[in-house]
Amino acid sequence: MTTLIDKLNQGDRFASGIGAQLKEIREGYARAELTVQERHLNGAGVCQGGVMYTLADLAFAAVANSRGILSLGISNTITMLKSAQQGDVLTAECTEVLNHHRLPYCDIRITNQNGDIMATMTGLAYRTKRDFPFDSLM
Repeated sequence: MTTLIDKLNQGDRFASGIGAQLKEIREGYARAELTVQERHLNGAGVCQGGVMYTLADLAFAAVANSRGILSLGISNTITMLKSAQQGDVLTAECTEVLNHHRLPYCDIRITNQNGDIMATMTGLAYRTKRDFPFDSLM
């Protein structure tokens, strides 16, 4: 049996390679987590922005594809609000704002273990005409 959470956690090799993992998927909602490690730090000693973007993008991919149609991100805007530190546990929560048949739109919020908002992102995807099959979300 193939689940969407397994398909994306295993199939998104880049996200998996940095330690980002989906923890929950419901139709129109997904949550992904990552613990900031030394390898995630930039030259300033804080979490590299691309790490937070990748975490948010993984949650976005789960929501955009939760309807079983291959959907690819076409526009994202991320705003970094606070620096993440080594040891922080980051959570990206993605919520579908518009379930458009061709251009679904989502809001993503990244928080740390204290509930502080670290970054916000919006995502616009393109739903292709190809199926993205799975047996269940989780």
